[in-house]
Amino acid sequence: MKVLVAVKRVIDYNVKPRIKMDGSGVDLANVKMSMNPFDEIAVEEAIRLREKGAATEIVAVSVGPAKAQETLRTALAMGADRAIHVVCEESVEPLAVAKLLKAIAEEEQPGLFILGKQAIDDDSNQVGQMLGALLGWPQGTFASKVEIAGDTVNVTREVDGGLETVALTGPAIVTTDLRLNEPRYASLPNIMKAKSKPMAQKTAADYGVDISPRIETLRVVEPAKRSAGIKVGSVDELVAKLKSMGVVA
Repeated sequence: MKVLVAVKRVIDYNVKPRIKMDGSGVDLANVKMSMNPFDEIAVEEAIRLREKGAATEIVAVSVGPAKAQETLRTALAMGADRAIHVVCEESVEPLAVAKLLKAIAEEEQPGLFILGKQAIDDDSNQVGQMLGALLGWPQGTFASKVEIAGDTVNVTREVDGGLETVALTGPAIVTTDLRLNEPRYASLPNIMKAKSKPMAQKTAADYGVDISPRIETLRVVEPAKRSAGIKVGSVDELVAKLKSMGVVA
């Protein structure tokens, strides 16, 4: 079974984002970038499926600027067999990404498409669901466990108050949650091998997809700073303070 894995280049999760002075977006100048953490989990899960004999080939896919090649090389170093890079220097909205991934899926004919449940830069949590709708494939979102049984993909997913297990008939789409696995570090020999693994360069025009933006960002602002706490001397004073603030009646 061929497995496609979508990866995205985002600001490293250890970096605190800065807002541009004009409020037009996040400042990406001289900022450390890395693979989206949820996508790292997706790559790791694909590798584990191959190690179990359920997958035969892993193809990493990314939509983004030229520097997204670094992210794809990371996926190749982790264990992906080859990569497809759709070069888009401008920002691409989730729907356009889903349309591009749909075109790639129709060309590659995978048995499974694994994506991170969301990207930590925009937190949209939309691409996996949109891709499932466009392809008409069954999907298991927020997966905390994935098992392959013949042509069936059993996905244990996190829901409010517990876990739900769904059986998907392939080809299927799975989006990964944090508790699915812990991604491995790429070893130095594998990093060197990744440099020689094939990476196809494509454009949105190659797939006939219009990536024109449909959403306009009006302004980006930082969250309000947390106010200092207040010490009270007794429970009665605490209740009175909460009432004055409208927290309790």
